[in-house]
Amino acid sequence: FASSGEAFKMAAALPLSPVSHQLCRISNRFWYNAMTPRFCSPVSSPCYIGVKGIGSSSQLRARHPLISSAASTDYLLHDVGATVAVLSGAYALVLLFESLTKRDVIPQRLSRKLVHILSGLLFALSWPIFSASTEARYFAAFVPLVNGLRLVVNGLSVSPNSTLIQSVTREGRPEELLKGPLFYVLALLVAAVFFWRDSPTGMISLAMMCGGDGIADIMGRKYGSYKIPYNPRKSLAGSISMFIFGFFISIGLLYYYSSLGYLHMNWETTFTRVAIVSLVATLVESLPITDQIDDNVSVPLATILAAYLSFGY
Repeated sequence: FASSGEAFKMAAALPLSPVSHQLCRISNRFWYNAMTPRFCSPVSSPCYIGVKGIGSSSQLRARHPLISSAASTDYLLHDVGATVAVLSGAYALVLLFESLTKRDVIPQRLSRKLVHILSGLLFALSWPIFSASTEARYFAAFVPLVNGLRLVVNGLSVSPNSTLIQSVTREGRPEELLKGPLFYVLALLVAAVFFWRDSPTGMISLAMMCGGDGIADIMGRKYGSYKIPYNPRKSLAGSISMFIFGFFISIGLLYYYSSLGYLHMNWETTFTRVAIVSLVATLVESLPITDQIDDNVSVPLATILAAYLSFGY
């Protein structure tokens, strides 16, 4: 066993969780003459409680850079681990649906759409596992960046992956990877970097692009006998499905992040605002402009604009 002096020195070297400055002051007055040392972390509202034999407050303050460095290292390791976990999950999701398609459990077209729906939504749901550091969003954005580079490599036929091509393209051509799928992962990257988890705009844009637009295609192919008059390539059933599912998925994401404390929503107005944004995104998706601009570009851009004008951030 170490001597009491050595124990005091060892305890002084261990930063504990932050407490408020006022609590520190109270603790300081109460425990000033006590034999057991009390310490407050300098991370937030620092105070230093002198204990005879372990050094002055100025010496304790000198440890602040070391503690900040340790916190930065913890954030880095945390975010690296979160990035690896999300990348692994994304890869496992694609492998799962590839396996289901090969076994004829679900058709290839449905598999592709389910990957379209789930990849983006699960990516948005994973943001809370990243740290509270300001750089955390860039670690999250690394996931779609890696997938984007993979699409570019295969789309340019530098290293074609037939399984990937069949999983995410309509007609099985490598150059298709450089269109809709690439725009899709770029939308994920933009949502993470520019909006992140403290803005409803990025969340709603992903909800409409992944959930709304993805489900619209599935429902439109199954129940889309009645076409939209100004666009025979789109169905009324698909547009209605996009509005309904996009709205409820958006509300679900906002509630999820509100419950975690990242957002503070006025729910009396949020439902109306989300309904307006969903309507705008649905109308843009229904326009006969698919040959000029991909849905994975038009829908996120329209949603971002409408959501930003509605919520202001």
